[in-house]
Amino acid sequence: MAKGLDVGTMNILSGRQEGAETVFVQQRNSFVEIEYSDMAEQMLSRSDVLHIRKDDKVYVVGDDALNFANIFNKETRRPMEHGILSSDEASAIPMIKLITEQVVGEPSKPNERLFYSSPADPIDSGLTTLYHEKTLESMLGDMGYDPEPINEGMAVIYSELADNNFTGLGISFGAGMTNVCLAYYAVPVMKFSIARGGDWVDEQTSQATGTPVDKVTSIKEDDFELDFRTDVGGVEGALAIYYENLLDYVIENVSREVDEEDVEEGLDVPVVVTGGTSSPNGFEDLFADHLEDANIPFSISGVHSADEPMYSVASGALVAARSEESESGGEGADEPAAEEAAPESED
Repeated sequence: MAKGLDVGTMNILSGRQEGAETVFVQQRNSFVEIEYSDMAEQMLSRSDVLHIRKDDKVYVVGDDALNFANIFNKETRRPMEHGILSSDEASAIPMIKLITEQVVGEPSKPNERLFYSSPADPIDSGLTTLYHEKTLESMLGDMGYDPEPINEGMAVIYSELADNNFTGLGISFGAGMTNVCLAYYAVPVMKFSIARGGDWVDEQTSQATGTPVDKVTSIKEDDFELDFRTDVGGVEGALAIYYENLLDYVIENVSREVDEEDVEEGLDVPVVVTGGTSSPNGFEDLFADHLEDANIPFSISGVHSADEPMYSVASGALVAARSEESESGGEGADEPAAEEAAPESED
């Protein structure tokens, strides 16, 4: 067995192979603090709400955190910020450990191989990802896994571009960062991240409309579409404006990095977009429209969204883990490493 893990600012997801099917497990990467009482803790336990108690506080963790935040008019707290562990959150490591344990489970054997996503250093920020990457490696090792980081953009290539010989431009629009990777026959030619993603869109929309960030997030995740028929002035209108600005910013940085890396002009590659921030209907078409006006020195054969954008990075990490396991002659060595299977989700 082997597993893939997507450690995202908004969600943590794992993928594992069960026969011909890929099974995904997902939890929101957030928590909310509520007052402790014996009755409250009993009700949370009886209802299978993921939580932990610390002194006179109870922390509701994962998918239930957003529901509790909206009910009690509180803001959720995040173990991660801008794509990496938050330096401002004292509870970051114990909270992310609890969520990850729920998502990935125990190893099926000692030192089970597990590839986990790690962002590239952002080119528009002084942030560094080294501490984040090594902390996760240590945490997963303590859980009994043999962990290996995989660049988030490269994971998109593994997940979505097998039919194109793992050649193309993969862009993962996450909550904290946007990760970009250009690969040629599974060899990365260019990889970087920018410190903007879905959180930036939510925060700008919140400031523009005076709406709490968690409420903006709920609206964005509830059938929001990038059709530009929404009246300007409301939350959805503001979301559309900042989405368009985000796409322009990503494309501008792709063009700049391609020039600096001196990428061969004769390339003709597909572009695949994925990640939770790319989920709204209309995202793919809007991105393709903006790319048409971009000054990129290679040809783009087409733009498409991943069929399951939330699962793409975890799926790519799983492909990489199974491929290495197959090469080493481990369990599952006779199975095709990049076998396509209909995803199933577990909550």
